[in-house]
Amino acid sequence: MNLLNIHIISFIVMLHTIAPSLPADNFTLITTTTQYVAGSTIIIEFTTTTNKAPLLYVSNSFGSTVVTPTKTKTVLRYTIPKIIADKSGVVHWRLLATSKQLQGEFNIMPQQKVSSIQSYLGPPSIVAGGKDFSMLVTIPTDAYDNPLAENTKLAIKHQFLNKQQVDTVTIKNSISYKNIFSPKKTGRIALSTSCLGFNSKEFSIDVMPSTPTNFTINYKQYHKYADGNQITTFETSVITDEFQNIVSDGTYVAFFITTANTSILKTSGTTLNGVATARIIHPDHADSWSVQAFIEGMASSNNIAIDYSAVISDFDIVFANKYSDITVGPLKSFMQQMIPDGLQVTLEIYNNTTKIREILQKTSAEGYVHFTLKPNQFPKGNYTITVTAAGISKSVKNITL
Repeated sequence: MNLLNIHIISFIVMLHTIAPSLPADNFTLITTTTQYVAGSTIIIEFTTTTNKAPLLYVSNSFGSTVVTPTKTKTVLRYTIPKIIADKSGVVHWRLLATSKQLQGEFNIMPQQKVSSIQSYLGPPSIVAGGKDFSMLVTIPTDAYDNPLAENTKLAIKHQFLNKQQVDTVTIKNSISYKNIFSPKKTGRIALSTSCLGFNSKEFSIDVMPSTPTNFTINYKQYHKYADGNQITTFETSVITDEFQNIVSDGTYVAFFITTANTSILKTSGTTLNGVATARIIHPDHADSWSVQAFIEGMASSNNIAIDYSAVISDFDIVFANKYSDITVGPLKSFMQQMIPDGLQVTLEIYNNTTKIREILQKTSAEGYVHFTLKPNQFPKGNYTITVTAAGISKSVKNITL
């Protein structure tokens, strides 16, 4: 190293030795409290050796803001806004100093006084039997809508029939809950909660009947004749579930009827006080029915047999106006009275090759049915006319039209 360089280095060291130190930012946290209660006035204080007043950045789960301090001599005071101070949880802060940043956090606890209880219950109806349940979720809050502290105890009260019960639960993760399982009997469960002397409003759960069990059916009728007029009424026994609870009103019951020729008829009804009734008109001809009822996918009844006797044994066919006017009757019922109006009568016209030329249908009125064949409707020739009423058929051959 040459002499010039040695002199330069010595001069720099000398300047550094005799020059005064530059002032640096110096902030010291003097607030030691880290736990507050919601709604309190929260002030964070620092001491400083400078005239600077940096902003304080504050953040919680609801948002962030910056706070401007007030300065008294060497103390900076930052008052936390109520929008932050009223909400429970962890609050993070950072002093936005120019050369040195201080940061920390404090915790705001909810008030241990209940201002309201938010309750949520669902479903509102459950099935009897002990397997189905409804959940009651309860959130007690303080005056600032903060959920109460962890492990705070709540009482859940429920009443069913003549039995009352109280269960104790604790708050976890800001909520508490209780599963309310169904009893074996139907009815209504009344529920309420209380916490720190504050009581909620009443809630209720409807306990509905469980799945219907098999049942029996019977029938009622004024007579057994197939007059196509009277009504047969089907009726179920009282339908219950496995716990002997009567099924809900309005339960749909379908009655399926198999006739002698394997045709299927259907009628239906809904339950009232556990009993379903359904009606069907009598057949218009002798028949035998097999009847069974179903609650679809859940329950079925026994089979019952019903026999209907023929109400008409014979009738007359009278021709007039060169066979173009045809009168069927009188149609007499089981006491020789005229059959009630509405019995269906069918007229079939065949030519000599047994090919059907025409089928006419009418219903009876005052015991008779009248058919009129239109002129020139059929080619001249011989025909066979067959009349069917109440399951009885009569034919007249070699009719010239």
